[in-house]
Amino acid sequence: MGGKKVLGTVEQVIIKSNNGDKLVEARIDTGAKLSSIDTSLVAELGLGPIVKAKKIKSAQGRSLRAVIKVRIILKGEEFNEDFTITDRSHMSYPVLIGRNILGKGFIIDPSKKVEDESSTN
Repeated sequence: MGGKKVLGTVEQVIIKSNNGDKLVEARIDTGAKLSSIDTSLVAELGLGPIVKAKKIKSAQGRSLRAVIKVRIILKGEEFNEDFTITDRSHMSYPVLIGRNILGKGFIIDPSKKVEDESSTN
């Protein structure tokens, strides 16, 4: 496996912001090219600015979404990556981690259970 970190289908991530850091559970999704974050979490943490817009194809169809840079910590590694902003209030997890982050040294094990990230840092 060559040093790759193993993720389950749900993982705890720390969202970094000037308003403070927030620990949240994120859905790991190999089918998503880009990661996404809920609009209310963006507002709560004062994230932004919008750096571009991106056409996204999802289960709800095609849409144009704003993109921001978000600093997150996943499995002890910090990333500053593009996240689309979308209303995820009807979904179980406010953050979705896509291939733009997963391709940086992670493998997925669907049988793996979520670990408390605060106890591993």
